[in-house]
Amino acid sequence: MPTRDRLLAVLVAVCWGLNFPATALALQHFPPLFMVALRFALVAVPTVLLVPRPAVKLRWLIGTGLGIGVLQFAFLYLGMAAGMPSGLASLVLQASAPFTVLLAGVFLRERLSRRQVAGIVLAVAGLAAIAVHRGQTAALLPVVLTLCGALGWAVGNVCSRQARAPKPLQLTLWMSVVPPVPMLVVALIVEGPARIGASLATAFDADALPSLLGLLYIVLIATVLGYGLWNRLLSAYPSSTVAPFSMLVPIVGVISSWLIFGESFDAVELIAGAAVIGGVLIGSLPRPTRATTELSGSQRAMAPREPDNLPGTARLTGAPGG
Repeated sequence: MPTRDRLLAVLVAVCWGLNFPATALALQHFPPLFMVALRFALVAVPTVLLVPRPAVKLRWLIGTGLGIGVLQFAFLYLGMAAGMPSGLASLVLQASAPFTVLLAGVFLRERLSRRQVAGIVLAVAGLAAIAVHRGQTAALLPVVLTLCGALGWAVGNVCSRQARAPKPLQLTLWMSVVPPVPMLVVALIVEGPARIGASLATAFDADALPSLLGLLYIVLIATVLGYGLWNRLLSAYPSSTVAPFSMLVPIVGVISSWLIFGESFDAVELIAGAAVIGGVLIGSLPRPTRATTELSGSQRAMAPREPDNLPGTARLTGAPGG
C-alpha cells in the first residue's frame, strides 16, 4: 500500500475516532433513540433518491440494517446517554470483533484458527476486566449497554458477509434505509413525542449548536466520508491489509475525549483497553497460506511477491462505530 493510501486509512481512523466525542455532544441535546432514527434518516433520504439498490437478497439487507443500524447504535447511544464515557465506549465497542468471529463460527460454520481463539480470549479478558472494574467504581449498566451494541454490530457484520454485495458502498448506504421508521416508533413510545418535539424545536438555538454540529459530523464525516474512503481502500487492497488501521479508532477516541471532555482513565482501564485492542489485532491477522508455511526462510526471500491489489480479495468489513 503506497504512502498516500496509508494516510487515507489513517484519516478514516481519525474520522471514526472523533465520531465518539461528536456523539457525546449530540446526545447532550437529542434523545438517544430518536437520534438513531434522525442520523440514519439524513442518510436514507438522499440514498433512496440517488443510489441504486444493492444487488443483494432483501433479508440480508434488512439484517445488516437491523444489526448495525438499530441494535448497535441504539444500545451504544443508550449506554453513552446513561454515562458511558465516549473514550471508553470506543474501546468497549471493539468487542464486536470477537463477537463477529464467534457468530461466524456458530452460524456460518467458519473454522477458528488458534490465533483467532487466542485473540478472542485476550479481548474478552480485557473486556471482563473493564466490566468488573467499572462495577466496583461506577455504574455497570453503561458498559453492558455498550457491549450489547457491539453484539448488534457483530450481527450486522455476519449479515453483510452473507449479503456478498458486489458494491459494498451501496449496501453501506442502503442499510441506512432500515433503521429510521422502527427507531422513530420506538423513540415515540419510550422517549415520548414531547421530548422529541422539544429537541427538534430548539435544534437551531445557540445552546444546541454543539449538538447539531456533532450530529452533522456523524452524518457527513464519519458516515459519508469515512465509509466512502474505507470502501475505496477495501476495493483496492485485501481486507487484511486495510482492517488493522481500524485499531487506531479507539486510540483516537480516547485521546480526543481526553482533550475535549477531560476524560481520564486509570491504569486498570488503560491496560484492559490495550488487551482488547491487542486481542482484536491478533484475531484479525491473516492466516498464513499453505504455500507460505511450506517455504523456508531462504525460499521465502527468493519467492516473488504477489501484488496487494489482486482482484476479488477485498470484502466488506464493519466500521468501528461509524
